[in-house]
Amino acid sequence: MEAWPVYLLTGSAVGFFAGLLGIGGGLLMVPILASVFMSLGFPADHILHIALGTTTAIITLTAISSLRAHHAHGAVNWWIVRYITPGIIAGALAGSTLAGQLSSRLLGIIFVLFIYFAATQMWLNLKPGTGHVLPGKTGMFAAGSVIGALSSLVAIGGGLLTVPFLSACQVRLHHAIGTAAAVGFPVALASAAGYAINGLLLAQPLPDYALGYIYLPALITVGLASTVTAPLGARAAHVLPAVLLRKIFAGLLYLLGTKLLLDLWN
Repeated sequence: MEAWPVYLLTGSAVGFFAGLLGIGGGLLMVPILASVFMSLGFPADHILHIALGTTTAIITLTAISSLRAHHAHGAVNWWIVRYITPGIIAGALAGSTLAGQLSSRLLGIIFVLFIYFAATQMWLNLKPGTGHVLPGKTGMFAAGSVIGALSSLVAIGGGLLTVPFLSACQVRLHHAIGTAAAVGFPVALASAAGYAINGLLLAQPLPDYALGYIYLPALITVGLASTVTAPLGARAAHVLPAVLLRKIFAGLLYLLGTKLLLDLWN
């Protein structure tokens, strides 16, 4: 019960930034939840696994509303979704299974490296080169597998990887974002399923109210709070300067990533 205010604040912040910047919020949630789970005395060897699994489950909830909104605006390319999703599911299941075999410290290093990469990309506003074309069915499966595996390992909805991939293949940015939002649902769902199954197969006992590596009190509380504040962030996006917001968010990612790294190392 003492952690519920933190869950509410985390969900509120994640929802606001998700609406503001069009991100899933996983990069914010994982280090914050990991710190909370440390304070609650969760098993040290599985703290990051539970933070990653819980985050992917939360993203599953938020991805549904995002998918519906972009579909209503005609921004989803369903051909891409159809042919990239099998690879997404295979990659996400493989990524979550791999995560279950890694130590919490190694998994944390991988996450922190990715969070630094994402923060740097956002700070410098780096964009991929264009001029490529969408691959065929086999290529879409391969691309989906890579996106799904990496997204599962670091608990993101896949937008940070899917949008640059589609933009490089000359998909209009509006449709790239909408399609990435649609792809985010199978990414998060398959990742959450993988973390739940791998946690249930674990011989070592996990905390009460955990479904495998998914901690249900945090899932419910953070998920509900984020759905309330996401519309506020979306409205603020039309008022506040985008460049400043990206730099503030990137700076926050650097701080959270560094704190997580120090916590895991100690």
